[in-house]
Amino acid sequence: MSKTRRDFLKIAGISALGLGCSALPAAASEEGLAAAPAADAPAADTMNPHALTATRWGMAIFTRKIKGPEHFKQIISACHSYHNVPKIPKHKNEIKWIWEDSFEHTFTEKESHYLAEDVKMMDFLLLCNHCDNPPCVRVCPTKATFKRDWDGIVMMDMHRCIGCRFCMAACPYGSRSFNFGDPRPYIKELNPDYPTRMRGVVEKCDFCVERLAQGMMPACVEASEGALVFGDLDDPNSDVRKALRENFSIRRKTSLGTQPSVYYII
Repeated sequence: MSKTRRDFLKIAGISALGLGCSALPAAASEEGLAAAPAADAPAADTMNPHALTATRWGMAIFTRKIKGPEHFKQIISACHSYHNVPKIPKHKNEIKWIWEDSFEHTFTEKESHYLAEDVKMMDFLLLCNHCDNPPCVRVCPTKATFKRDWDGIVMMDMHRCIGCRFCMAACPYGSRSFNFGDPRPYIKELNPDYPTRMRGVVEKCDFCVERLAQGMMPACVEASEGALVFGDLDDPNSDVRKALRENFSIRRKTSLGTQPSVYYII
């Protein structure tokens, strides 16, 4: 049975996604529900006992474990299908939470005349970097984009978004998309468990906060067959820390000081 938007909000609140009403997409506004800023961590007694928690979520991407175009498609489709990301044919109106691009566009600071040819020709997965120091948060005039202090995830509150797109201009990673039109006609198969958005709001990856609250890994991680590792960067025993400890990794545009929490193991 499909969940109503009110059902979704109720479940989200009870299970203390950290998502709360304030982080839910714009659909809830249709029912007149007011948004509230998510400033504090959810109370322990309101949390789903199976929820995955961390003090600093992060991701490591084993770039060489991604086996080709079909594998990229599998990972991207898992995310976009789950979150009702529309597939809009006009490139300028494209909505994307996770996508692939070339080395040249991914690591603009890593240019080398002697770069290994296979690396130079590789594609890489791109998504919101959930930065420690996110410029998108600083420029948002309505606090629609905010960082959760207790786990580092950078969120979007669709209720508060006024579509000014300052966050898009501030993000150095191009990780945000704007709904120029109603995205719903471009959703091929609707996931009834996740709300849709509306015209005039910005959206982006949220590290699957709703899945974490239910004890599940992000959709992209599940679909990656081990190529993506997700966990608590503050926990030295976590899988993501083990991956970073045992392998050489790089991040995107580190000179900007944003401190991305997505690492690429080359």
